Amino acid sequence: MPETTQQKARREIDAEKGLLMSLVKSKQRVADHGEVFTPAWMVESMLDLVKGETERIDSRFLEPACGSGNFVVPVLRRKLAAVELKYGKSDFERRHFALFGLMCIYGIELLPDNIADCRANLLEIFAEYLNLDESDVFYRAAICVLSVNLVHGDAMKMRTWDDLPITFAEWAYLWKGRFQRRDFSLKSLTQSSAFSTEGELFAQLGKHEIFTPTKTYPPMTVSELVAATPEATL
Repeated sequence: MPETTQQKARREIDAEKGLLMSLVKSKQRVADHGEVFTPAWMVESMLDLVKGETERIDSRFLEPACGSGNFVVPVLRRKLAAVELKYGKSDFERRHFALFGLMCIYGIELLPDNIADCRANLLEIFAEYLNLDESDVFYRAAICVLSVNLVHGDAMKMRTWDDLPITFAEWAYLWKGRFQRRDFSLKSLTQSSAFSTEGELFAQLGKHEIFTPTKTYPPMTVSELVAATPEATL
């Protein structure tokens, strides 16, 4: 039996309602926190505006309201594609540069369930790419990195959930499987625009005294990285 105009209109309205509900977890969370989810197609279109940066392994991305990972997940996928293209023939370099790509992704999220989901989602993609199980040192290193780079806190206040200043780790890949970590306060990083309108996160560090690291770690291997972060959890 042919669909009437009224039935068609009702079906389209129901479809639009379904789409809207798929972009929110609850009306209360929308009211309390303004929480909505950007559709995947829109995320990809936005990332394409900075396509060159998303395909650089060492480019750093900070999402100040990362949710469960709608933006940072596709950024990681693009970085891993770049790793595969450049280092796919060397398992040693492939594993280390994949970890470095993960190290260059940062996020802040106010809601505890979201930050847990975001860390888990990124870990799943990373582990799947390298075919890791939970006993692999790279799997445990990824947990350490995600526990540091994805912060449960308030980006507007620049404070963690337990009211400490938010700090981020600048990771660098040095040589033959060794990484360097330096910690900086988010407050100092946001002041970098006063000194330069170019570059990216951490680009102007060292050019002014306010960009002095709060802590500098010695170069470390993946195993040493894990040992240096014994409390790391998702």
